[in-house]
Amino acid sequence: MGETGTRVRNSPLQKALWWVQDYVYAAMCQVEGVLSRVQPGSFHQGTRNPVVIIPGVYENWQFMLPLIQRIHDAGHPVHVVTVLQRNKLEIPAAARLVAQHIEEAGLHDAAIVAHSKGGLIGKYAMLMMDPEHRISKMITVCTPFSGSSYARYMLLPSLRMFSPRNALTLELAREEAINSRITSIYGPFDPHIPEGSILPGATNIALPTAGHFRILGDPETARIITEQLALPEAGSPL
Repeated sequence: MGETGTRVRNSPLQKALWWVQDYVYAAMCQVEGVLSRVQPGSFHQGTRNPVVIIPGVYENWQFMLPLIQRIHDAGHPVHVVTVLQRNKLEIPAAARLVAQHIEEAGLHDAAIVAHSKGGLIGKYAMLMMDPEHRISKMITVCTPFSGSSYARYMLLPSLRMFSPRNALTLELAREEAINSRITSIYGPFDPHIPEGSILPGATNIALPTAGHFRILGDPETARIITEQLALPEAGSPL
C-alpha cells in the first residue's frame, strides 16, 4: 500500500498537475502584485528582529506579500529591497544592493527570508558583504543551492546562471561555513529544481506541498518561517 501510494503521488500525471497548479498560483501572485497598493514602508514597525525579504528571479517584492504579512503580524519589522525590481541582476550585484539596504536602514541581528534565487543572493551577502555581522540567519524556500540542470536549456543569461556548472554556483556550494545559520524549506517536487534544495549543514525542512511557487502560500510555510525566526542564532545565549 505504501509503495503504491508513493508511485501514485509521484506519477507523471501527478507531477503535471502540480506543475499546472504551480503556474496558476504564480500567475495569480503576479497579477495581485501589479494591482496591490500596499506600500513597503507599512511593514517597518515591529518589536522583534528585522527581516529582509529577497524574492526569486522575475519576482517583485509583492510576490511574497502573503509571507510578508504573516511575518509582520508575528511582530517583525519587514524590509523589502525595492531597487531589486524584478530581481534580474547578477547575484553579486543584487547582494550588494541587499547589503547596502541593510546598512542604510541601520539593521542589526537581521534575518533574511528568501525565495529561490533570493537564497543565493542572501548567502552571497552573508559570505561576502557582511563585515559587521548584521545578518544573523537566513530562511529560504526552494533555493537551488546546487543549481538546476534545467538552466542549461535556458536562453536568457538571467536563467542560465543557475547551471550546476556555473562558477558562482559551485563557489557558493563549496562555502559551508555559514550553512548552520540557514534553514532551507522545500516540497516533494519542484518543477524548476530537480536537484532539490537540501543544503549540507543547514536545517533542512521538507513540507508536503509540491511546487516552486505554490509552497509560498502554504500556511505551514509561514508557520515554519516564523518559528525559525524566533529561534536564537546558533551559539547565541538563550
